[in-house]
Amino acid sequence: MSSDRNMTRRDVLKASAAGAIAAGLTGQAATPESAPAQPKKPSWQIGCYTRPWDASELGAALDAIAEAGYKYAGLMTVKSATRLVISVATAPEEAERVGQEVRKRGLEVSSVYGGDIPVAKSLQDGVAGLRRLIDNCAAAKATSLLMGGVSDPKLYDAYYKAVAECCDYAAAKKIGISVKPHGGLNATGPQCRKTIEQVGNTNFRLWYDPGNIFYYSNGELDPVADAGTVDGLVVGMSVKDYVHPKKVDVTPGTGKVDFKAVLSRLKTGGFTAGPLVVECLAPGDDAATLAEAKKARTFVEELVGQVNLCRP
Repeated sequence: MSSDRNMTRRDVLKASAAGAIAAGLTGQAATPESAPAQPKKPSWQIGCYTRPWDASELGAALDAIAEAGYKYAGLMTVKSATRLVISVATAPEEAERVGQEVRKRGLEVSSVYGGDIPVAKSLQDGVAGLRRLIDNCAAAKATSLLMGGVSDPKLYDAYYKAVAECCDYAAAKKIGISVKPHGGLNATGPQCRKTIEQVGNTNFRLWYDPGNIFYYSNGELDPVADAGTVDGLVVGMSVKDYVHPKKVDVTPGTGKVDFKAVLSRLKTGGFTAGPLVVECLAPGDDAATLAEAKKARTFVEELVGQVNLCRP
């Protein structure tokens, strides 16, 4: 899967990732002089996933995200037959409708977590499932598909072969694919680097998750240290905190993660712009969750201001 031509050195990875961020995620790609000027996205796109409202239907989750002041929505879990907003089982027409619902509220889709792909059946089924996810992301007008990786060593090679076979397909539809630290065989930065280098395609990158670094190491591996292992790979981040023991359903800024140190280190490694999407909040009723969502947005806005003042 990997090749010297596509990927070997960290400095090549760093340069290509930075270019992808600048050209794609921040909306600063060059356009012909005759084309109308396109509004630029902010350097950091602060959003919120639907996960804190996973006991509610999609409309209620999107309403809350918009009311909390976010401009970007991450589509993850929600009250549905699959527990996901978009999955391999979602029809393209439904994915298109989801995108319309997002835009009706003045939001954009910054990330889609689509769950597993059926690689356990066969590599061909895995490829077909991943292509369906990519098509659904395109139908919803999302720009990034987030994958959780695989924990079964027997499926590891097939899973990432499926990813490798779909990277160019996704790029043609302007969808970036990323994996996050998610336990199993992709629980740490070095493990994620291994999978990305194995795939060997610049359209497959890392969506960092500092809360998960703590969670899957039982609180022992500090994401500030781990962040130094992923230079040149990061294109987005789940803003997730951690409280010991084994708890991530907390509002960012109230737990163990030193977000300023993490984001500053990621910035040094080339992550200078892109999506920052709140994934979890302290649980409560609808009013309490909305208040926590607003608090998290303010926290991330202040975090960005602090990190922007630091030298890369």
